[in-house]
Amino acid sequence: MRQTDMELTRKTLKFSFADGKLTRLFSAQKKMTMEKFNLKEKFELFSDHWKPKVVAALNQQEVKLVKLQGEFPWHYHEREDEMFLVWQGNMRIEFRDHIVHLGPGDALVVPQGIEHRSAADEECQVLVFEPAGTRNTGNIEDEQFTALQTPRI
Repeated sequence: MRQTDMELTRKTLKFSFADGKLTRLFSAQKKMTMEKFNLKEKFELFSDHWKPKVVAALNQQEVKLVKLQGEFPWHYHEREDEMFLVWQGNMRIEFRDHIVHLGPGDALVVPQGIEHRSAADEECQVLVFEPAGTRNTGNIEDEQFTALQTPRI
């Protein structure tokens, strides 16, 4: 049996040529940490509102924590869906024709291209699931709200 290495976008793929068939043996990627994290402890690490923090990444997606209070600007994401999952508090996601209220344990997926804004009368802690690199203000830039960097905590 003969083995050949082939590089493909940060992955090393091992193939075996046996009986005239090409068989993939395994794929080695960059080392991923498999350590648990505690959401309560992570939320305690920051106090700023509307500035997301990355706590995990998987399958080209990021899981972000954000504290909300007040109203976010109207915006949409041209190519990205985003999912909101409330951890603590209450929030609403406003659309031009209706409002969805979310409490602890409630989640909502906002499809790409749909204009919306998030709001919370009192502080609310939220997990946001979206493709890596998604700008929090979507199609707009706002001096107060656009997160130029999304730090990992």
